[in-house]
Amino acid sequence: MSSPQRKTAPEDDDGQPGLFGRPERADAPVRHPGLTWNPAADLRRLIGELTRATGLTAAAVRAELAVRLGVRTLAAADLHVVREAVSAADRWLADTRTMPVGATVPPRTDRAARSYADRRVLSGVRVTEEQRAASEAFGSGGHMALQAGAGTGKTTTLLLLAAAAASAGRRGQYFAFNRPIADAAAMRFPRNVACRTAHSLAHAAVGRRFERRLQAPRKPAWQAGAALGIAPAMEVPIGDRTVTNRGLAYAMVRTVRAFCQSADPEPALHHVPWLRGLAGEEEYARLAEVVLPYAVRAWRDLQDPSGDAMRFEHDHYFKMWAMTEPRIAGDFLLLDEAQDTNPVLEQVFNAQRGHAQLVMVGDSAQAIYGWRGARDVMAGFAGLHLVLSQSFRFGPALARQANRWLTVVDSPVRLRGDPGLDTTIGPAASPDAVLCRTNVGAMLAVLDLLAGNRSVGLVGGGRALEDLAVAAGQLKAGGRAGHRDLVLFGTWQELREYAEDDPSGHDLLPLVEIIDEHGVDLVLRAVRRLDDERRADVVVSTAHKAKGREWDTVRIAPDFEPVPGEETDDHGRPVLRPVGPAEARLAYVAVTRARHHLDPSGLAWFDDHPDAPPAAPDGQPVGRA
Repeated sequence: MSSPQRKTAPEDDDGQPGLFGRPERADAPVRHPGLTWNPAADLRRLIGELTRATGLTAAAVRAELAVRLGVRTLAAADLHVVREAVSAADRWLADTRTMPVGATVPPRTDRAARSYADRRVLSGVRVTEEQRAASEAFGSGGHMALQAGAGTGKTTTLLLLAAAAASAGRRGQYFAFNRPIADAAAMRFPRNVACRTAHSLAHAAVGRRFERRLQAPRKPAWQAGAALGIAPAMEVPIGDRTVTNRGLAYAMVRTVRAFCQSADPEPALHHVPWLRGLAGEEEYARLAEVVLPYAVRAWRDLQDPSGDAMRFEHDHYFKMWAMTEPRIAGDFLLLDEAQDTNPVLEQVFNAQRGHAQLVMVGDSAQAIYGWRGARDVMAGFAGLHLVLSQSFRFGPALARQANRWLTVVDSPVRLRGDPGLDTTIGPAASPDAVLCRTNVGAMLAVLDLLAGNRSVGLVGGGRALEDLAVAAGQLKAGGRAGHRDLVLFGTWQELREYAEDDPSGHDLLPLVEIIDEHGVDLVLRAVRRLDDERRADVVVSTAHKAKGREWDTVRIAPDFEPVPGEETDDHGRPVLRPVGPAEARLAYVAVTRARHHLDPSGLAWFDDHPDAPPAAPDGQPVGRA
């Protein structure tokens, strides 16, 4: 029996075998008289250098190299591909050493020479008239704000803009909301666009000096407070409540965080947070007066690379960088999720107006992070305002539901559903996801689903529920709770009265009732039973954490129902309070997570609400200059 023939390695593009010959395994060393070379090891080394030079993850670098070579993946690649990848990585690394900050590849003005990634942006894309209008407007070079409704192809539109810029030899940067989004974008955008977070620029310029502090162990707020003068026994009476050292330290940390997210030059009284349980402006002013001096000390400590009183966070070096008035390189800058931009990033972005074309992209109706310092910067943006209204995520029936909430928030967008999708509205016995307004609502949903023997996953994990339950248990046992929602309450009875009698505390009432009836252990056992959401029968999420996600079938939880007002109608029934913009935006985000079926039972009250507009037909494109 003859031995099997060994396959010969493919030849180089010029038809000649490689210098070293090629074994079949890419991870085997290639030997030549007087020289041994392991191409796989060389590629790993180059990928490591590229991650440091570009700020991308190793996975994103590998994906980009695969795109440049026109292959699906570098995994299990033969030696020929690995050698080509080594050459491509070497060229890429050389390019990064000769380019300004933020760029990862040299400019390519020759359309025929654009990479495989550049070409694929334009292939097979279903372009709407609105997207084409956005691309043409971008080509004019003017600043632009693009309101992109839920599921309207925002990313595809940005790719079209980037490809058009590549054809014109223009280079720019795309700023994503977080690192995973930036890494995913790097795999899709053409090579003329550097994809990153704004924090990555700040880290390169300032943050690296604070690496020791960034890597330091976590430090509780009360320890930071003690290091800055808030003594463990310190208590400050404010109204009917007493703020302990832990409450003061928590407020101090929150004050610094609010300052760092602002465009202000120094910490101020209005950065001090409003703690739950404060009775009015006078009590808040007293709290701010006490907390601000400690916040000023904290900020002074944070600016010292050798300091150690405060726990150092990424927002701290970003604020320091912003205060240097940085100039960001690029012919154009794309800011994604602009509706959730905080003022400090807005300040940096708008400061580039003199040398770069600015494009803000987002959905003002999804501006749901105001509670953590973000604000919608699109409405007041100086430039051309356009919209994307054709949704590809769901059909006309759901678009009509979404448009009711868009009317309440006075959005410039009215969505048009995809006529090819038959999204239905009605009860759902077995939803893929249950979306809640609050963490307490998520806790109730988890308990209910587990009682029905369902496998339940929780977006973001169970830590938030566990922390809240443990803090409630501490308070019920006679101690003080350090949780941000409970820090001002001295006793369990105080919390119960606040939840029962104060409209602003109504969302905590289910938590109080659960702990009173079942104790903390019920919640902790439920958290331990949570499954990985990829394996779970149903996923529970708050609407905030569901943003950017979508499921086939979605049910809206009952905690979206508003708190009844104190007034009553002629029949003695409570008069519903007006629907505030924040509540309407959260409802809009929740209902637009569904693709095929929406169970809006948690929002059924809206049908009879005086603020509710009729379910009008699909909207039409809207634009304004």
